[in-house]
Amino acid sequence: MKNSNNSILKIIPYSICVLLVLISCQSRDQELAHISTPSKEGGEPNLHISSDGTPLLSWIEYDEDMVSLVFSRWKDDQWSIPKEIAKGNNWFVNWADFPSLVTYKNNPNHLAAHWLEKSAEGTYDYDVRVSQSKDGGNSWSESFVLHTDGIAAEHGFVSFLPLDEGRTFATWLDGRNTKNDTLVNSNHGHGGSMTLRAAEFDIDGNLYHEDEIDDRVCECCQTSAAMTDRGPIVVYRDRSENEIRDIYVSRREDGKWTTPHAVYHDNWHIQGCPVNGPSIVTNGRMVAVAWFSMAENKPEVKVAFSSDNGNNFDSPFTIDGGDPLGRVDMLYSNNDVVLVSWLEQTEDGAEIVLGKVHMKDGLLEKKTLVSTDNSRQSGFPRMELKGNELFIAWTAADSITAVKTGILKI
Repeated sequence: MKNSNNSILKIIPYSICVLLVLISCQSRDQELAHISTPSKEGGEPNLHISSDGTPLLSWIEYDEDMVSLVFSRWKDDQWSIPKEIAKGNNWFVNWADFPSLVTYKNNPNHLAAHWLEKSAEGTYDYDVRVSQSKDGGNSWSESFVLHTDGIAAEHGFVSFLPLDEGRTFATWLDGRNTKNDTLVNSNHGHGGSMTLRAAEFDIDGNLYHEDEIDDRVCECCQTSAAMTDRGPIVVYRDRSENEIRDIYVSRREDGKWTTPHAVYHDNWHIQGCPVNGPSIVTNGRMVAVAWFSMAENKPEVKVAFSSDNGNNFDSPFTIDGGDPLGRVDMLYSNNDVVLVSWLEQTEDGAEIVLGKVHMKDGLLEKKTLVSTDNSRQSGFPRMELKGNELFIAWTAADSITAVKTGILKI
């Protein structure tokens, strides 16, 4: 959150392009085939597979001083005409903290979307706003604030997870303690730490089970959530009193959150947030976590597996090519194999790389998908899997930045 590239409505020109990868995992930019797509200026794409199996693409569009969140469905081998979810002129736009869109697990016509909206004059005072639709996205409800603290502070990096009982689970970074007057006075003018919180909401916007999971976490790394056999599990970057910022997990079981513990002790000592969050996926009792670390100034992308709902993790596999930027995403391919994407630096910029990782044998295969930029403008590639088709969305940066999507036959 706190970096010089983040500001209110700091807009970089975008164009939206959709590309279809019709070839193997060896694909490069020049081998991609173009298809038609919306072309308004925008960015920050995200992907979701709805509960009926339909891929959904959401992104932000810009029109002078207004910002809109829109989405499109994949239908008949193309993205549909986008529909608007919400718009405003007081949104907080952040290259690493992008909006999301999910469908309810029991009803694909019920959708929930979130974005960040300014709550006060401070640069980093903003709320998580949620709007919902009961008719497949044709109309959207008045938005509500996900958190109930009412404090003008930082809130963001949200992960949604559809639940079986007709609710949506959410976890986010919450800065309410950074503006707590008691903590400010006792800490010689400095507030408390960023916290990790969670809650649930239903299609009518009723909130349930708002809890604090961890009272001191890294300030601006993405969160990730998944469902185990024992309940929802979240993964995030922790922050110790000694500025060790390793990856931690916690699971809600019998209504209570377990004591957070490290997936692995990288012992990465860093004074500021690296803006590089983890990713988690589950398959019953099986849990896999992917993350970036730069302990001892050695950049690495790692993957660790658990066979007991995340209580214990095996030693991680290092899967990168030697000079990764991180920005990971991950999907389960089958019971024992996950697909992991990340950015790897090259002489000319960066590449989006896809790795196939086995829980016992480690990295089985690694392929370059496309070339991209190594700047913050290139954002965070996102993936979703529909059958044997891997959908991926990313941002290409040139004289302008362009959001692209592709499909890879697995």
